[in-house]
Amino acid sequence: MRQGQRLEIDRISKRYGSVVALREMTFDVRAGELFGFVGSNGAGKTTAMRIALGVLTADSGEVRWAGRPITLENRRHIGYMPEERGLYPKMKVADQLVYLARLHGMSKAEAWRSAQEWMERLGVAARRDDAVEKLSLGNQQRVQLAAALVHDPEILVLDEPFSGLDPVAVDVMSTVLREKCARGTPVVFSSHQLDLVERLCDRVGIVRSGQMVACGTVAELSAGGNVQLVVDAPAAQPGWADRIAGVGTVGHEDGKTVLELGPGADDQLVLKAALATGPVREFARRQPSLTELFRNVVTEHGASEGKAA
Repeated sequence: MRQGQRLEIDRISKRYGSVVALREMTFDVRAGELFGFVGSNGAGKTTAMRIALGVLTADSGEVRWAGRPITLENRRHIGYMPEERGLYPKMKVADQLVYLARLHGMSKAEAWRSAQEWMERLGVAARRDDAVEKLSLGNQQRVQLAAALVHDPEILVLDEPFSGLDPVAVDVMSTVLREKCARGTPVVFSSHQLDLVERLCDRVGIVRSGQMVACGTVAELSAGGNVQLVVDAPAAQPGWADRIAGVGTVGHEDGKTVLELGPGADDQLVLKAALATGPVREFARRQPSLTELFRNVVTEHGASEGKAA
């Protein structure tokens, strides 16, 4: 198994009785890429990850690594961090990491060396002789990431890896993931922290009802959305832009009004209306954030499904 290859999820479907968890889910994670996998609770993210790992079997479709189906042998080269933490609560941190590394084929010496390295990198070396259950939730999260990394995986699949971490731990984990990508490792992670996904990821996939409904870089996804205007008109009264054709108010940020321009909307009319209220200290265009894109994509597809039903 070589680094520098793609992980491919090809039209996988999964049903639990009458509940459809995945519907021909398709995406790939390229060599050296951080891929963000986002969706509402129950959208199918965890099911897709478990199928990629072979923990679950798909009803149809295929998962491939380097162009070949995932097998029991090459699954040993995947680092997985589940959302429901999978550590042994009464086992000591160091013993646990060494045990997991050995399960993935490392020698005892290699396993101890790697465990020590990751405990130090992730700031839990001082707790090496503590049982996992005695750690804070944040430190348990760090140990869980160490467990995913200790065998030097060639693919990383992480389910909500940043959940419960403080800002310092988020920075440490972000650095580790970028380093793995720099070595050619494909990294896919799910998260509800969309600002973090937007900052870290090369590409993002948005999932709804078991389907991939949008996929691309944030810039590519933003290009399909409506342009926004940030207007700082301190004397303007609420609703000052409501009567301008094709313009809607998204919200307010630090006293500024955020507007969305629909197709054919004229930003010069917005500027004229803003100036009519008094001085304008800022008038700038911007693309929507990933949070706004996510909300729009999920809402649009939800409405489409409702009409189809």
